[in-house]
Amino acid sequence: MADLLYFIACGAGVGLAVGLTGVGGGSLMTPLLIFSGVPTKVAIGTDLLYAAATKSGAMLSHHRQGSIRWPIVLLLLSGSIPASMITSAVLKFWISNNADYTTQLEVALGIMLVATSLVVLFKSRIRSEASLNTEHNSWIHRHSRAITLIAGVFLGVFVTLSSVGAGAFCAALLFTLFPRMPALNVVGTDIAHAVPLTLVAGMGHLWNDNIDWALLAGLLIGSLPAVHVGAKLAVRIPNALLQRILALLLMGIGLKFILV
Repeated sequence: MADLLYFIACGAGVGLAVGLTGVGGGSLMTPLLIFSGVPTKVAIGTDLLYAAATKSGAMLSHHRQGSIRWPIVLLLLSGSIPASMITSAVLKFWISNNADYTTQLEVALGIMLVATSLVVLFKSRIRSEASLNTEHNSWIHRHSRAITLIAGVFLGVFVTLSSVGAGAFCAALLFTLFPRMPALNVVGTDIAHAVPLTLVAGMGHLWNDNIDWALLAGLLIGSLPAVHVGAKLAVRIPNALLQRILALLLMGIGLKFILV
């Protein structure tokens, strides 16, 4: 019971932070769980299913209002889903059941945390540069479909290994590749890609026995109401400052995972 209450508190804390800042839950939740003593692979696997569950409602809302670019979602998924499945198979069959691959997972987590922190810090510049420099980036835009597919492969591997990247990092890629796409469509498309990717990656970790169901239940119980509370409080708190503080925190945590 004490563990369940602690997991609920963790879910509530992360949910409140997500509601206040919009910074992705995975980049906050997975490090918190690891620092709390949850084994790295269990923290990553459980967080992936947590992300799939919490983002499903948002995906349905965006679908109803027509803010999802489904052709782009399918293009991303054509790269990310096979890559995620292959990554899970490698963990299952090419690595001994007794082998400890915690270091590799934490390095991947650190890389994605640093990348996410940079995106959060410079997202305004990323958006403005992408919209202003369409001519300069014409090669990128002419090959946007191929680059999107390759980006999907990258995300499939690293999201499966770290549980981080399906949110802010993917959104930054979309802003760069499709600068004329409205921000609402970028958010909807990003979420619509994240739900099936995190679900498939999470099922891959279930296949590898990396899911703690009690942990997942506690996180969901705590986070779902806390997200709504955070969203209501966000109008009264300097959001940009909080985002920068969280981004610097994520960068520090990411560097710790990479360097230690």
